[in-house]
Amino acid sequence: MANYFTDHPEIAFYLNHPLMKRIVELKERNFTEAEKYPEAPVDHEDCIENYKRLLDVLGDIAANIIEPNSESVDLEGPHLENGRMIYASKTVENLRALRQAGLSGVSQPRRYGGLNLPNIVFSMCSEIVAAADASFQNIWSLQSCADTLYEFGSEDQRQRFLPRICAGETMSMDLTEPDAGSDLQRVMLKATYSEKDGCWLLNGVKRFITNGDSDIHLVLARSEEGTTDGRGLSMFIYDKRQGGVNVRHIEHKLGIHGSPTCELTYKNAKAELCGSTRMGLIKYVMSLMNAARLGIGGQSTGLSQEAVNEAFKYASERAQFGQTIEHFPGVYDMLSRMKAKLDASRTLLYHTAAHVDVYKCLEDIARERALTADEKAEMKKYTRLADAFTPLCKGTSSEYANQNAYDCVSVHGGSGFIMEYKCQRLMRDARIFSIYEGTTQLQVVAAVRYITNGTYLQIMREMLENEVAPALEPLRQRVAKLVDIYEQSVEAVKAYDNQEVLDFLARRLYDMAGEIVMALLLLGDATKAPELFEKSARVYARMAEETVLGKSAYIQNFNVEDLPAFRAVEAE
Repeated sequence: MANYFTDHPEIAFYLNHPLMKRIVELKERNFTEAEKYPEAPVDHEDCIENYKRLLDVLGDIAANIIEPNSESVDLEGPHLENGRMIYASKTVENLRALRQAGLSGVSQPRRYGGLNLPNIVFSMCSEIVAAADASFQNIWSLQSCADTLYEFGSEDQRQRFLPRICAGETMSMDLTEPDAGSDLQRVMLKATYSEKDGCWLLNGVKRFITNGDSDIHLVLARSEEGTTDGRGLSMFIYDKRQGGVNVRHIEHKLGIHGSPTCELTYKNAKAELCGSTRMGLIKYVMSLMNAARLGIGGQSTGLSQEAVNEAFKYASERAQFGQTIEHFPGVYDMLSRMKAKLDASRTLLYHTAAHVDVYKCLEDIARERALTADEKAEMKKYTRLADAFTPLCKGTSSEYANQNAYDCVSVHGGSGFIMEYKCQRLMRDARIFSIYEGTTQLQVVAAVRYITNGTYLQIMREMLENEVAPALEPLRQRVAKLVDIYEQSVEAVKAYDNQEVLDFLARRLYDMAGEIVMALLLLGDATKAPELFEKSARVYARMAEETVLGKSAYIQNFNVEDLPAFRAVEAE
């Protein structure tokens, strides 16, 4: 029987990540919870076995319930009845299966009914669910909004809401509005405190809200009258049981049909403040968005895996000119690049998640006691790494998912254009990944300071110090030359001392940085598990070389006087 975890040993490989022992130690508080909770692990090995058992159960559900339901979900989709969103019937079946398996609130502490999973394991779960149905992953993974509620809500709010999420209730984050998409400072949904009702009342419209008729919402609203920027925004918790919010419209989308994207109307909807006023955008949304971007990394990697599966399967069965098409150089070049992009996405995803885990665990411990000087330094180090890696992870993995889905259709030839084949759905579903939760262009904006201040260069230099297998040493040396070229390109752009030039060329530098980092990560993985990663490491290093040399040539031959020509093209 198929299993989306055990069928792909590359996932389990990252349970041996170098930071895993530290993550488990922090997350499990040195295994002190075993005294209070029978299900809590007693040591590191027990914890890893728990993770494997959980992933095995999820892999079975994904392969044998969620994936078989995916076509029906895509065709039926959610619908609107009397101001309420109704899931596709098979989506309800999926939710029931995961709820019965206890796979809700998985990242929450055990005292609230959660499974206390670290981000790295939650990301594995997201990948597995997304491989089965990327649209359903949207619904299921939004339980991660509970992390923000846990982090910034009061203990009373945690006690009231988190057990419900752990029991299987759904969540959404209500941020965007008709006039506030990427520019969330323009949010105008009004929050007014009512002395009569003893709560906040929300009024206005939210648009493009994923899973918008969920049970519990985190809502960005304007609490400070007379303000027009981000300093007047606060975060609120809205409970569907309170009423006051209706679904006005469900969007008809190109893909991810099973994921309801709603327009909501708030009419004196009762809500409660989460955290402090005026911190909604400045602090809380950033936490929400970083978690969501890691979630898109998992979603993208899962869909990439499914695209690779479908392409390899078709290429091994489709015969032309007396042999199966997998033997044609033009096809096996495409297949090898698809697999290399998948493995590159995956290693970046789990390294990013590991960095997030260390600093988030230490932040949580800091709520219980003062951190030592060493712990503070450790938290600072991994906060910086997580902040630098997250925009690379979200941007590159989502772009690779699109490329892999596109190439999967190409491998299928004319059949790929026929709706009966899954590859067309993968391509439709993937298109949103590089748009929502911050477009790739916005990921470049988030990453550019780590380009200009030398953070990525320092990371690369440190990674080059790691030993690789002797057979991979020539590749490491070639990648080392790419690091020098990247450094020269960054300095060439900075020498212009021109913000418009930096903004124009930033995407080239971002792509170079991402590919070099992933090439180095894959070389490290291939050293430890050549049977899993050596082929991809060899292919990807050459792909990175191809990209970095090309981007470098563009930058080195760039002339600032050419910019008006580009602006003129835009004007036309």
